[in-house]
Amino acid sequence: MRLVHLADLHLGFRQYQRLTAAGINQREADVAATLQRAAMQIVDVAPDLIVIGGDVFHTVRPSNPAILHAFRVLSMLRDRLPETPVVMVAGNHDAPRTAETGCILRLFREIGVHVADAKPEVFTFPDRSLAVLAVPDVPGIERPPLVPPEGFDHRVLLLHGEIAGMLPPHVATADRAAIEIRPEELHAEAWSYVALGHYHVYREVAPRAYYSGSLDYTSSNPWGELREEREQGIPGKGFIEHDLVQGAHRFHPVAPTRPLLDLEPVDASGMGAQELDSAIRARVDTAPGGIDDRIVRVTVRNVARHVVRELDHGALREYRKRATHFHLDTRRPEPLPRRTGSGGGGTHQRRATLPEFVGERLRERPLPAGVDREQFVTLGLRYLQQAEEAVMAAMPVLEH
Repeated sequence: MRLVHLADLHLGFRQYQRLTAAGINQREADVAATLQRAAMQIVDVAPDLIVIGGDVFHTVRPSNPAILHAFRVLSMLRDRLPETPVVMVAGNHDAPRTAETGCILRLFREIGVHVADAKPEVFTFPDRSLAVLAVPDVPGIERPPLVPPEGFDHRVLLLHGEIAGMLPPHVATADRAAIEIRPEELHAEAWSYVALGHYHVYREVAPRAYYSGSLDYTSSNPWGELREEREQGIPGKGFIEHDLVQGAHRFHPVAPTRPLLDLEPVDASGMGAQELDSAIRARVDTAPGGIDDRIVRVTVRNVARHVVRELDHGALREYRKRATHFHLDTRRPEPLPRRTGSGGGGTHQRRATLPEFVGERLRERPLPAGVDREQFVTLGLRYLQQAEEAVMAAMPVLEH
């Protein structure tokens, strides 16, 4: 009894300003193509069960092309694997905030997909002695005890949510947070398999309990995902194949349609604009596979704002034309330690930087019970950094 577990498809995801010849956002088309390839790989695996852990779409009201593509891919899976049940839950990107709005995932019931979109449901397949408890991420629902139903040899828990304490800080986003589940609530040892959605990097959270990760880079921080995948030795995005009887487990990589390229960072300490231009050009010229039609980042550390303003804007525009997206991620030097002293002693009090000022205020702010102070401060400073980076990234496109 083998299952395939995938999650976080994020169809309809849009990013950057490039369009296809048909007028569709290029990244939306990329994500759709990645799902198409993944579906063909799943057909080759020919599992006995397919579970989809939520965030099928990137928004509650996806575009018509996104809905049509999902319908075609799922119809293909049902046609090519007619004996394989497909079970799907709604994620926090799929579920509307109000029940009367209705969830688009219900559409797929028309082609035989088992969908839990409004409340937890148990789907049973007696001929396989199989039961799937599917728990969607819906605001305000009462979550049942996550314990397996009796009378089945194979018992699968499928849910979209965040396992408390398991995820690194870079996954925090500004959209509605997923439901949070304490690790002990999973009762992972009692299930044949626990299939999780929400976290975009493949990860084991307990024996037989896994996040499959997303199929493409569709989060607000893809570079953090790339770094984590590198550090953990994970071969990118993909889906899981797991044997409920033998326990055999395999991660199937799925190549992204449009690769992300994080070039070697530049330390700009002591560099003027011309030297930094040359260093950036060297990174671009030696990029493995080149930068054309790719998503590219060059991080420049320890660079002053006036140096960024004096960079070769024409060269930067050239890189942006060649790449699908070229991001020059400039970071100012770390501030010097603050000093205090009286007027005659030769020391002075340096004015606090904006991050220091904001950090101090966040540490002083009264918080509701149960809110972790350090996580609160870290998230606030991350939002501030993202805002500053967005401003700095836009500056080189301005004329002198």
